[in-house]
Amino acid sequence: MADLTERFGTMVFSESIMKQHLPKDVYKRLAATIDEGKPLDLDVANAVAHAMKEWAIEHGATHYAHWFQPLSGITSEKHDSFLEPVGDGNAITKFTGKALIQGEPDASSFPNGGLRATFEARGYTVWDATSPAFIKDEVLCIPTAFCSYNGEALDKKTPLLRSMNALDAQAKRVLALFGKHPKRVVPSVGLEQEYFLIKKDAYRKRRDLVITGRTLFGAPPCKGQELEEHYFGAIRPSVSKYMKKLDDELWALGIPAKTKHNEVAPCQHELAPVYTELNEGIDNNMLVMEKMKLVATDFDLTCLLHEKPFEGINGSGKHNNWSLSAGGENLLDPGDTPLENLQFVVFLTTVIEAVDKYQGLLRMSVASCGNDHRLGANEAPPAIISIFLGDQLTEVVQKIMDGKASVHATHGVLDLGADVLPNLEQDNTDRNRTSPFAFTGNKFEFRGVGSEQNPSDANLVLNTAVAESLKEFADALEGVPSDEFASAALEYCKQTLNEHRRILFSGDGYSDAWPIEAEKRGLLNLRTTADALPQMVTPESLALWKGMGVLTETEAFSRYEVKLEKYNKLMNIEATTMVREARRTYRPQITAYATKVAKGLEIIRGAGAEAAMTCESNTLNKLCDGITAINEAIKALDAAHQKAEAIVDGQEQANCYAHEVAPAMETLRGAVDAMEEIVAADYWPVPTYDDILFYV
Repeated sequence: MADLTERFGTMVFSESIMKQHLPKDVYKRLAATIDEGKPLDLDVANAVAHAMKEWAIEHGATHYAHWFQPLSGITSEKHDSFLEPVGDGNAITKFTGKALIQGEPDASSFPNGGLRATFEARGYTVWDATSPAFIKDEVLCIPTAFCSYNGEALDKKTPLLRSMNALDAQAKRVLALFGKHPKRVVPSVGLEQEYFLIKKDAYRKRRDLVITGRTLFGAPPCKGQELEEHYFGAIRPSVSKYMKKLDDELWALGIPAKTKHNEVAPCQHELAPVYTELNEGIDNNMLVMEKMKLVATDFDLTCLLHEKPFEGINGSGKHNNWSLSAGGENLLDPGDTPLENLQFVVFLTTVIEAVDKYQGLLRMSVASCGNDHRLGANEAPPAIISIFLGDQLTEVVQKIMDGKASVHATHGVLDLGADVLPNLEQDNTDRNRTSPFAFTGNKFEFRGVGSEQNPSDANLVLNTAVAESLKEFADALEGVPSDEFASAALEYCKQTLNEHRRILFSGDGYSDAWPIEAEKRGLLNLRTTADALPQMVTPESLALWKGMGVLTETEAFSRYEVKLEKYNKLMNIEATTMVREARRTYRPQITAYATKVAKGLEIIRGAGAEAAMTCESNTLNKLCDGITAINEAIKALDAAHQKAEAIVDGQEQANCYAHEVAPAMETLRGAVDAMEEIVAADYWPVPTYDDILFYV
């Protein structure tokens, strides 16, 4: 146990390490910057930079890098050596406060949505002192924000930090009405990361997996997940070794990896960390995804983070467990009697209001080419945003809406009926796997986030929308006499909940009846990324971004353009890959097998055994019909793809990809997959789902 605890955080310039390496006055001033947002003086930065460098070199680092998250959604880094030549053939190590605080990467070669022209290359990375530096591959990585020469945010982190500031400011106003004055109100997050592990050899033989991250072709396996035997099952030894190595790497980086298990689909697994403050939690998640892929290579495995790498079985998500805390108090904890906990009711009401008002923005925040294949099926929530509260809180909310907020609601106790088993305290809510936004005890679980996505977008929307709702509550209640506050607050919640009750849904989100009911309620059903992305820049959304000081109109439109461009490029890559693979990989082998069957028929018929060959004759007819269907599907996809490529307007192009190219791709896939059931195994050109998903 000592070795385990001593290993944790050894590669992180954490608070405890700072205390050891910094003078007390310097640490105190740095802590004021981290905890209270006070400006950082250059002399403090110089002292911190020197201490960072000495500590990093002691731990084997040779370079440093500003580590940031451009609008591509992944992380970027440029490595600079600590070495500084002194002119006599020797060198010293050097790292200044200026180099710590600010870097200058090229800002023209990252996605920017029109914020930068190709010739406008200058950009800046700026140290984020609230997320600790760490050592990765002998490089001191310093988390930073990334902005253009003119100060526009070019990254995921900067708007996220702004949204946290907005949430902090408005939540403090609300808490002040309850007589509380915390230093900070901080959103926390726990990101459950799902992923697939497959053999590297099978991955290399599937060009569609290599290029697009998912299988564009593939008939259902003989056995999928219908026996429900993989979920929480015994972990196979090769995967267990991988998980142990991954845990070790993450723990060294101070990432509190807590839970690991087999997920529902074959070859699917999950890793869940302990909750952390939002900004650091997202930084950690980006490292988790990077390490998952890198560690897999050590075990002859490939980690797939695509939301839907295999058709017909579960896709992968990143369950975003979001909550608010102030001075150690969870503001979304209902307590034993939530109906009497007015503070909880207020914060619950503001979340419900925010999710209903900005349901389109929330859907947009998880929209991606990969997530389009996942949402609405196999353990993933539907594209319709709704909130699940559970029986107890639904009853509480209903009583408030009805003006009957006087009944006590307490925890139930479950008696399992066996003397050897203890009674269990029942949670205040069950779980609804079909709900995209579910209350799970003292937090909300946003299940729509895709496994490969940077979770900044979803949390940016959540923070900003809830901040606005808190602001509206504070605006309405500030100035109300203290002896009237409770009744006024309850009345405000009653009116607000009644206005937004349509977003509450406790039923089956997979049912055929729900989309019909949702439409009656006026809820949005944005089925594809192309449908969802315009929500980023509606007049209501632009007013939200501006009003909360999170994004300027230019920055908002830039993100819309970046997401649009990425979707169109990915769809272009998938369509191109699909046509090429159908023509060059699948059709030739299907034709070769048909030729073999035809020759066999000819030889056997020549020997006078015509009656015995009915089955083979039928097979040949199916093969010929299949080849014809493939040819027609290739032609149709090619035409739809060319039409999409010719469209200049990005949104129109996305609409064409979503509503014309994607259906054509499904038709071609169906034609090829039907042949997999007929063609002999030794003729099929790629590993099948049976080969990939059931390795020993």
